[in-house]
Amino acid sequence: MACDSSLHSAFYEKMTEHLFVSELVQEAWFGFSKKLEVLRTEVDDSGYDLVLECGGVIRHVQLKSSRHNATTSRQTINIALASKPSGCVVWILRTEDRNRMRLTYRFFGGEPGQALPPMTCFKKGTRVKGRKRRERANARIVTKRQFRTVPTARQLLEELFGIS
Repeated sequence: MACDSSLHSAFYEKMTEHLFVSELVQEAWFGFSKKLEVLRTEVDDSGYDLVLECGGVIRHVQLKSSRHNATTSRQTINIALASKPSGCVVWILRTEDRNRMRLTYRFFGGEPGQALPPMTCFKKGTRVKGRKRRERANARIVTKRQFRTVPTARQLLEELFGIS
């Protein structure tokens, strides 16, 4: 019996993150014979959720996730991520069948060692508090078309770290 993900969003978020990390670590090791180091933040106010290192390349990664068939057409990105070398966003798209979750990805970022594109060209994010909508000076809206589609963990590692 499937559970409603909206009722258990924190659980789904962590399960998706654990599966994501597992897929990348396994693909790095078995597919490229490389170790992938994973560091998690305690507080995500610096714009990233994970720090990944492989082959001397360090990536600060903000994670976003949604169902593969969700109507979500944009993501709100913390601009602090732009101050990190090789900062990037991985949008995890999950497909659920009877007893498994399968992941595909979208990627927003530069080449390994390169910063994010300038965030000033993106629209500011907003937050609704009570009946007022307020601008979020530290957030920008990035649309789905600005993310590159990455179908597999192997291709995502190539995108993140330039390994092949």
